[in-house]
Amino acid sequence: MSRIAKAPIELPAGVEVNVQGNQVNVKGPKGSMVLQLHSAISLEQEEKVIKVKPASDSAIPMAGTFRSLVNNMIIGVTNGFEKKLKLVGIGYRAQVEGNKLTLALGFSHPVVYAAPEGVTIEAPSQTELVIKGCDKQKVGQVAAEIRSFRPPEPYKGKGVRYTDERVVRKEAKKA
Repeated sequence: MSRIAKAPIELPAGVEVNVQGNQVNVKGPKGSMVLQLHSAISLEQEEKVIKVKPASDSAIPMAGTFRSLVNNMIIGVTNGFEKKLKLVGIGYRAQVEGNKLTLALGFSHPVVYAAPEGVTIEAPSQTELVIKGCDKQKVGQVAAEIRSFRPPEPYKGKGVRYTDERVVRKEAKKA
């Protein structure tokens, strides 16, 4: 069996998990999430531990995937997930009003991005963005969409990048 699927999931204090048929509901201090399980996977809950069980040998890889999904749900409702972006370039700015993000990225017009439900965007400074939420997939998708407006270019390094991202710079052409 998958080494990931074999590992039990510990439930922290304040997290409630309900399994009803093929649906898993997770509630915690940061919110609640719902996941539809595959028909070949079942969950067993014993006090503060959840175990993932595949129905057959062919469902073993699927068991590891769903164990990771359920674990990410539990982490999300307790601690949440966050991605940090940095705007590099002269005149590149970010401003947040409610759930709308306005970016000045050197285009002739500002780029306006509406954050989806369950994801919050904060701008601690004009060149920094922090994206937070319970759902790891949504947080990563929002960060990728914002980065795609102006990805970092290799000559000057200007653009929107993750804070821990390293941009490999190219040498300019010589005449």
